[in-house]
Amino acid sequence: MMPTLAVQQLRTHFFTKAGVVKAVDGVDFSVMPGQIMGLVGESGSGKSMTGYSIIGLVDAPGRIVEGRILLKGEDLRPYSPQQLRAIRGNRIAMIFQDPMMTLNPVLRIDTQMMEAITAHHRIGRSAARERAREALVRVGIPSPEERLSAYPHQFSGGMRQRVAIAIALLNKPDLILCDEPTTALDVTIQGQILFEMQKLCRESGTSLIWITHDLSVVAGLADTVSVMYAGRIVESGTVEAVLEAPRHPYTAGLIASTPAAATRLGHARGQPLAQIPGMTPSLLKLPAGCAFRERCNRASAICMTEPPLVKGEGASSLRCFHPIVAAPTAASGVRDNVGRG
Repeated sequence: MMPTLAVQQLRTHFFTKAGVVKAVDGVDFSVMPGQIMGLVGESGSGKSMTGYSIIGLVDAPGRIVEGRILLKGEDLRPYSPQQLRAIRGNRIAMIFQDPMMTLNPVLRIDTQMMEAITAHHRIGRSAARERAREALVRVGIPSPEERLSAYPHQFSGGMRQRVAIAIALLNKPDLILCDEPTTALDVTIQGQILFEMQKLCRESGTSLIWITHDLSVVAGLADTVSVMYAGRIVESGTVEAVLEAPRHPYTAGLIASTPAAATRLGHARGQPLAQIPGMTPSLLKLPAGCAFRERCNRASAICMTEPPLVKGEGASSLRCFHPIVAAPTAASGVRDNVGRG
């Protein structure tokens, strides 16, 4: 079966006066129809820029310098801005963390939602409005008929985000990119949105990339997960394999810093959580060799050279000279924190 999306050796660099920032540096992954992939990492790891690169929203001084972005076998890299515009919102949709990046403050909600439909499909206004109303119902907007006539400033931040998610669902795209879209939502609504996303993927075959730092969300939502650090994927595989038996020290550090895992590791309540020492390095001045070596307690002299990406069975891959052999017994605590919908 052909993957919905295949990203091959993607490199997105920013050419600044201070030097070249390698925001995305040789990223490879694929997402199959109906599959949900979690893309996780700390702030500045390059996960959001990977999403922007896929959908063609990289602003100057940044640009994609290498790689292929295959949407059902079609390479999007040679596409003109007009061709990409025809794909955005139709075959590929993106849900941003800030809903005001999606919503126009001076247009009514029905106008914006109906335009998102009629821009790509020949459909009457009444049918477009009904589809918009149904989308609002799906994301839990009360009194949808009344809300269609409202403006964005008449919604709370969480309600605006639900409208942005509804717009992404309107045209049943092949691929949805989600950049931490549930951050502003309460837990109940977040669970409802995650359930609807899973249901959409199962029923329509839509593929989903969920970009986040929240491992508990990925544990309950995704099928596969890719962990990014300093512009590169350092570990990937099924959610069960990566979160229950992490092999890269960075992945293990992220898991150990979550409350569920800390409890299983025997940390008493009220005690500080485990932390990964240091900070994410500047992408302008990455250390030689493994970018994580200065924060890693397993580093040795060989880590001064760049570790290759070693691919295993299925979607699994690892970039480390000193992988963890024995899985931490508490790693599965992350998956227990959120149940699969």
